[in-house]
Amino acid sequence: MKPYISTAGPAGSAPALARIVPFAVYLFFIFVADMLARMGYSAQDTRWLYGIKILAVCAALVLYWRQYGELEWRGLRAPLLAASAAIGVAVFVLWISLDAGWMQIGSADGFDPRGADGAILWGLVALRIAGAALVVPVMEELFWRSFLLRWLHSPDFLNVRTAAVSLKALVIMVVLFGFEHNLWLAGMVAGLAYGLLYMRSGNLWTAIVAHGVTNGVLGVWIVVTGNWHYW
Repeated sequence: MKPYISTAGPAGSAPALARIVPFAVYLFFIFVADMLARMGYSAQDTRWLYGIKILAVCAALVLYWRQYGELEWRGLRAPLLAASAAIGVAVFVLWISLDAGWMQIGSADGFDPRGADGAILWGLVALRIAGAALVVPVMEELFWRSFLLRWLHSPDFLNVRTAAVSLKALVIMVVLFGFEHNLWLAGMVAGLAYGLLYMRSGNLWTAIVAHGVTNGVLGVWIVVTGNWHYW
């Protein structure tokens, strides 16, 4: 795999910053939602915040887009694309299975797209699934796999070959990614799957596709079953 050299970008930007900022924007809105909850607003009251969060993350990605050499589309051969999708489905199955009490940290408010009359608001559903399946995978894979995984191996992360990443770097990334989620064990399994896929293929799009399939299938399953707390 050839090292990715960043191209021109916003004045004063650095390769690391370009991959951190979109993720930081995402975390900021989680913080805002938490503050609103502490002020007495329910999860239902703040559902609108998700759309703003996704738009803000998109804006940050667009701002730094020319920095993301690893997102240059080099194509995925059919077998690799199928393998990525299959891994995404496997992670989904494990995600909804690894939910015992000891496998969770706290409780998730979830995202309930139903109106006061109990009817599903399909606009909210479409927004949630699109954000989770199309935007979040790009943002998170840029941060967790492309940046952090390689940076843990060497601060000169742009010149780190994915196949050369150390076991120590992989383990640290997996643990941190796991504890970013309420379902920490499922999060670790997902982080390991996406990380190994990226390391073996050398193509970040494999991890993005797998992550997107996981989130997309999970979203459909949530709507069909009404398990809103998984959101």
